[in-house]
Amino acid sequence: MRAFVLLCLLHASFAQRRNGWDGPIQGPSDVELAPGSECAAGLDSCSCCLILRDVSKLRTKLDATLARLESESSLATRSLGRLEAGRAAFSVSLLKDGGFRCIGPFGGDEVVIYEHVFLNLGGHYNGSTGVFTVPQAGLYTFAVTLHSDAGAPRSPLAACTGLQVNGRVAAEAREQNADDQEDSATAVVLLQLNAGDAVAVKLLKGCFLCDKSHYNTFSAFLLY
Repeated sequence: MRAFVLLCLLHASFAQRRNGWDGPIQGPSDVELAPGSECAAGLDSCSCCLILRDVSKLRTKLDATLARLESESSLATRSLGRLEAGRAAFSVSLLKDGGFRCIGPFGGDEVVIYEHVFLNLGGHYNGSTGVFTVPQAGLYTFAVTLHSDAGAPRSPLAACTGLQVNGRVAAEAREQNADDQEDSATAVVLLQLNAGDAVAVKLLKGCFLCDKSHYNTFSAFLLY
């Protein structure tokens, strides 16, 4: 490719010399010439030497331009790699098989382990611990949907979860009453987070969740 460009430049330089010449180029030459050659004896009046000198300068300029383009391309590739590594989006549900089962109530707050994974882009949600680890600082959207079944009409229903960041409650979703055998609630929140923050859903003390057909879900994605 470089040889082709140099040939084109050499052709253009010859054409310029044929169409007109505005005098010899002043200054030292960067072209090495054999001692005793005609060009070495009369450098400033030798057209071929002037052309060679121009070609050498153009080649140097072309090499510098190509080096700069290669550096910019490498920088763009690294930036794209960082963006791809920082991608974060996941969506999970409580039960892997989609059947009916209840968890809780417990004597204290317990992290909810969501077994079924719809999406885990970047692998930042840990299915063993139920914790999402923030890969990079940014604004994230979180959504938690809970569902429960009291088991019989007029039985107490207590479905309540808390979205926690580094152990602190950021948002809660609750449905507690004795009027509905089944009920659900949803919480959606935007959070400004830092890299390394740990986000999880906790089933609050005395509450329980019942799942069927993936009613209980936990989802998040990096907004920007």
